[in-house]
Amino acid sequence: MSLQDAFFFDAARLDRIAEKRREAYAAAEPFPHAVIDDFLPVDVAERILEYFPEETSREWLEFKNAREKKLANNHDALMPPLIRHILAQFNAAAVCGFLEKLTGIEGIIPDPYFWGGGQHQIKPGGYLKVHADFNRHRKLPLDRRLNLLLYLNKDWEESYGGYLELWDREMKACVQRILPIFNRCVIFTTTSDSYHGHPEPLTCPEDRTRKSLALYYYTAGRPETEQNEPHTTIFKQRPGEGFRESNEGLTVKTVAKKLLPPIILDGIRAVRGRK
Repeated sequence: MSLQDAFFFDAARLDRIAEKRREAYAAAEPFPHAVIDDFLPVDVAERILEYFPEETSREWLEFKNAREKKLANNHDALMPPLIRHILAQFNAAAVCGFLEKLTGIEGIIPDPYFWGGGQHQIKPGGYLKVHADFNRHRKLPLDRRLNLLLYLNKDWEESYGGYLELWDREMKACVQRILPIFNRCVIFTTTSDSYHGHPEPLTCPEDRTRKSLALYYYTAGRPETEQNEPHTTIFKQRPGEGFRESNEGLTVKTVAKKLLPPIILDGIRAVRGRK
């Protein structure tokens, strides 16, 4: 990707979107959020999808337990250059300023580590149970305030499922169901009771997956009304659901992948490849 072909956000366009949607964002239920279709120029979204790694690629970490069954990668050094560049643009000043105007949250700070974010992919049968996100960055003294999800699923039919569900604070009802269609951006405020997830097992064809980019944004402190002790991801049961509520759970395999640096993981994969 040459510099002349690289994509950079149009700050003026983002400002217009924020101005148009900020009142609706603040009033949205069950917590402030926005759903913005055609968020990127279509040719840029098409290129991201073209370079999005297959589920069999070696960079994916596998999460597989009662609360989540998905693939994720937050190591930008393992990402295709185009996607690495796009994620950097999501962390740049134009997007941070847009998010401040849209949400009314001042002092937005992006995450250079993409902790918990980056590339996400869910195969048929996969899911992510309803949860509230971890509320502190694990390396930096920052409070998590916003999620931004960009979906990359072309020709996605309702029968495939994969809806992002937004639940009320009492976990009594799903208030919003958002289909993860191509080039749809979802932004929402994160607190210790902003419950959301993709809880129903994915029913798309075997040759399809649910693809997305995930960006999380922080501030140095948060309003007193939102303050809580630091916590990891809090998974919640829906009415009638049977799994055990818990903080984040990982398989031994996933823990090893999260802790080992990429250079060691590459060596392990190379050895496995020769067997």
